[in-house]
Amino acid sequence: MRFLAAIGILALSASVFEARAGGCEDAWYQRNAIYKQQGYCFRTQRAIQTFGNAGCSYDAVEDVPLSARQRAQVAELKAYEQSYGCPR
Repeated sequence: MRFLAAIGILALSASVFEARAGGCEDAWYQRNAIYKQQGYCFRTQRAIQTFGNAGCSYDAVEDVPLSARQRAQVAELKAYEQSYGCPR
């Protein structure tokens, strides 16, 4: 069981590591790609131009149904963006 938990932590940290290597832009993209995959309707011009809103279902980010793993990834990416002063 601990082995499986360790694999999950490694997989979770891998996306944040990739974002750190690519900086703020990659962290922003990865975070919003998770929301897009789950049906979030973007509001900012940047996100709409990047991801579009076709097929979106959720106007509020709080309503987007994320798995525990996705929530953890989003939290890590947000923490990275905040700690490096990335623009929103």
